[in-house]
Amino acid sequence: MKSQQKCIVIFALVCCFAVLVALIFSAVDVWGEDEDGITEENCSKNCRVVLVENIPEDVSFLDNSTSNLPLSEGLYNLLDQALRVVEIVSPLWLLNSSDYESSFQPAARQGRALLSRLQGLKAKGIHLRISSGMIDSPELRTLAKHNAEVHYVNMTALTKGHLHSSFWVVDRRHFYIGSASMDWRSLATRKELGVMMYNCSCLALDLHRVFGLYWGLQYKDFIPSLWSKRLFALFNRDTPLELTLNSTKAQAYVSSSPDVFLPRDRSRDLDAISRVIQEANNFIYISIIDYLPLLSSSARRYWSHIDGLIREALILRKVSVRLLVSCWEKTHPLTFNFLWSLRSLCMEQANCSLEAKFFNPRVQRDGSLQGINHNRFMVTDRAIYIGNLDWVGNEFIFNAGAGLVINQPEGVEERNSTVVEQLRSAFERDWFSPYARSLQANKIPVCSKHQISGLVPVKPSHLDNGPVPIRTGQHDNRPAPIRNSPKVDGEIIVKIQHHGDKQSKRNPKGLANGPVPSIESHQERGRVKATHPNNRQVQIKAKNHDNPLDPPGQSAESSGSREISTGSL
Repeated sequence: MKSQQKCIVIFALVCCFAVLVALIFSAVDVWGEDEDGITEENCSKNCRVVLVENIPEDVSFLDNSTSNLPLSEGLYNLLDQALRVVEIVSPLWLLNSSDYESSFQPAARQGRALLSRLQGLKAKGIHLRISSGMIDSPELRTLAKHNAEVHYVNMTALTKGHLHSSFWVVDRRHFYIGSASMDWRSLATRKELGVMMYNCSCLALDLHRVFGLYWGLQYKDFIPSLWSKRLFALFNRDTPLELTLNSTKAQAYVSSSPDVFLPRDRSRDLDAISRVIQEANNFIYISIIDYLPLLSSSARRYWSHIDGLIREALILRKVSVRLLVSCWEKTHPLTFNFLWSLRSLCMEQANCSLEAKFFNPRVQRDGSLQGINHNRFMVTDRAIYIGNLDWVGNEFIFNAGAGLVINQPEGVEERNSTVVEQLRSAFERDWFSPYARSLQANKIPVCSKHQISGLVPVKPSHLDNGPVPIRTGQHDNRPAPIRNSPKVDGEIIVKIQHHGDKQSKRNPKGLANGPVPSIESHQERGRVKATHPNNRQVQIKAKNHDNPLDPPGQSAESSGSREISTGSL
């Protein structure tokens, strides 16, 4: 009897040991280095921060407007600082433009110059490590031939999403994070924004651990059940890093997405965004490519996380909100409806202000768009958030991204020198520029080339004014036929006639009553005033281009069309 019990105990111990070994070997670890001897105890907290931007040549602002360090110059400066290792994560690797594109964009030479600089790291004895979701990239093959180590992350197998993180870490001491990818257009024709942090090894080490997580996922088609301790976050939204930025006290931490990529103590991007919104006292300024609070699955679902926080800030705390959304070929028509729903909250409400504008790019002779506002940031009266993902529900669930939060309290001396004030100035420059047009009630914005299709009713239960019918269809590269509606400066003028207390919109189809969201000139930036809030219905004549709520053939391009139709993990 005793021998039988002894065998059972031994068998149980063997099973436990086997499980433990399996867990250990399934964990993701960083390569066997000591992180250059940098620890949480001896890392640098006296840092310098610089805003960097790419402003396309044909996008011009006033001479006395805010200007920041050019993005290409900032990236070159990071490479000049490098002594041992450069680590890069980017959703795209397209630094070499085609001859056809180059003929239209002379500035494309910046991409080739950066690729040449990266190739030259080998001669200086500097290691180049790249983590990428792109498998087929001539640039990555070229860099691999010049001694770069490239690890591929199979995001499709891991989360059915994509790797959209965009950051550099240099020697675990300096780093860049922002909207730009390693695409020649990010250095030439797109409007990009990010931050460079110098001699900030505490934060750089933490961002390096995010890189290490991607690096360790090579060849894996499953998400590990355990993460290595070397991937645990050093700082988060509850215990941020206390540091000095440009001689001013501040707090900062790194966040990431999706949830399944979060080792212990790492804050989610959504939690970081939530905290920044909730702690705003006076204003919230948001500059984003796409804003679409929907999740795609077998049935469309309202994604309330960020949208609800904005509503709370407006109604309960009386915080002023400005939303600057990009107007481009992948802007989904429902974007206008959701923004109008937000704006309608302030009707007849004292001390309630929500303004929405669309940043219009330039249309080139070849039909391409130049000057697209690719920014992804938020600034409040006390903090900034700079991230890699669009504010679309499935972005945070399936795609990998990273974010940076910097909090600088009010009342500090020389407030104008803080990164919070600098980013606010950059936002206001864009907001009051001729490229930003207001959402108004008499015009429909035209952000892309659509064609008229059938009417599909969409009834999100959260909207304040009932169902919002919208026209959808397939994306078409041809100009949309507009009937009985004059078009001025890329806008469709919608005529409204008054009959007593009602408004009737005239068109050949006899569409429903009510005002229609629109884009107006940049001079008009007042608060919402409406005399007919009831029975509002909106119709947008558009072809649905790469519908974000349908299963896409996903590219690494930034847009609300990068949706995954598999529901929550």
